[in-house]
Amino acid sequence: MRKQLVLFLGFITSISSFAQVENPEESYSFSLEEAINFALEHNRMIRNASLDIEAAEKQKWETTATGLPQINANIDYQRWLKQQVQLLPAAAFDNTQSTIDVVETYFDGAVRNSTPVNVPQGFIPVRFGTKQNVNATATLSQLIFDGSYLVGLQSAKVYLQISQNAKLKTDLEVKQAVINAYGNVLLAEESMAIFEKNIEVIEKNLNETQKIYENGLTEEENVEQLQITLSGLQSNLNNTERLHKIAYQMLNIHLGLDVNTDTSVTDDLEALAVQNINNNLLETDFNVENTIDYQIAENDKISKELLVKLEKSKALPSLTAFVNGAYMGNSDEFTFLDRDQQWFGSSLLGVSLNIPIFSSMQRHAATQRAKINLEKAENNLTETQQQLKLQIENAKSNYQFAIEDYEIKKENLSLAERIEQKNQTKFFEGISTSFDLRQAQTQLYTAQQEFLQAMLDVITAKAELEKVTNQTI
Repeated sequence: MRKQLVLFLGFITSISSFAQVENPEESYSFSLEEAINFALEHNRMIRNASLDIEAAEKQKWETTATGLPQINANIDYQRWLKQQVQLLPAAAFDNTQSTIDVVETYFDGAVRNSTPVNVPQGFIPVRFGTKQNVNATATLSQLIFDGSYLVGLQSAKVYLQISQNAKLKTDLEVKQAVINAYGNVLLAEESMAIFEKNIEVIEKNLNETQKIYENGLTEEENVEQLQITLSGLQSNLNNTERLHKIAYQMLNIHLGLDVNTDTSVTDDLEALAVQNINNNLLETDFNVENTIDYQIAENDKISKELLVKLEKSKALPSLTAFVNGAYMGNSDEFTFLDRDQQWFGSSLLGVSLNIPIFSSMQRHAATQRAKINLEKAENNLTETQQQLKLQIENAKSNYQFAIEDYEIKKENLSLAERIEQKNQTKFFEGISTSFDLRQAQTQLYTAQQEFLQAMLDVITAKAELEKVTNQTI
């Protein structure tokens, strides 16, 4: 029992970081079933698992939306700080006054800007366009075919299944953790009650023996033996009271409450142990493929199969269609907000076909790597199947042993109680020694703790079997 309770200390340290402030002033009272239902709704790990499912659903739609029509718009504003100059062959122009005006205009501007002019012979410098322009474009695009998109849709569904299975596994783990924590609370409370009862009996015996010793009718050793027994019981009681507080704190964490919340339990340890004795579970032939661990391993295999498909799909062509419309405005000054600003429209319709031809064996290597990972996933699935068969048989064996041990420890406790009572009678009648009485009492105390532990083992062993075989409340 003490070893079981001491485990609280290490475990509470590792999970205390998950504690969040809820409302430590509020009080709660739970039966085991109520505690499990409460935890399935409020436990923080379960909350996160539910959020993972929501995120997976959003990602599924995100992937689906990439193959649906896409509309994008953009507005570009440009202002030339200094416009570019193009040189045109002079032979392309008639020797007219307009040509002379162009050249004079350019040279006049160059002189005013203190720019050296060095035009090659036979060319005319010309500036095209205005200093400022605005271009507004809207484009509608539609993916017509892309092999990786089809694989992406399948992957999104598998990812959602993985999140849902992870949520179910978290539910099972939290359920088992709540059962174990609830049982440990009952164990601590029953232990405290037994220690207090034993202390009361020993104190009574000690007082009677002390009076007998004072009258010179017994030896001092008999008093000292009882004092040793009493001090040991008091020490165990003090330790159990401290562990009792830790047990409640652990239960609060699994329930999703603040660690110091005032919580109480309503079930009785022995009644709960009897309720958890179900021999039908030992005779049930569980299907490994229905277990959550097998389904998670199978999800991993399916995801690796999709990765192989994805790498193969990269060798297929992709086809996209698009249509856009645009308006452009031009001006030497910023007049784009004026009503009389002139805008010129344009529109374009087209398709884009991307054909992968040669990748220097890159796609082939990626496909082979994906196939290797698939083979590993298949091996892991087979290994998981075999391990689960072993875990189920082991859980059944532990559960059967817990039930048998419970019956034995119950009978042993009854025997120890009768032996202790007989030795107590013999001691006060002067037939047996204080050493014999202390030995009988120690045997009784051991039988009491073993019986408490046996009841807890029935509860926890059944919880382990239910977890392995996907048994929900």
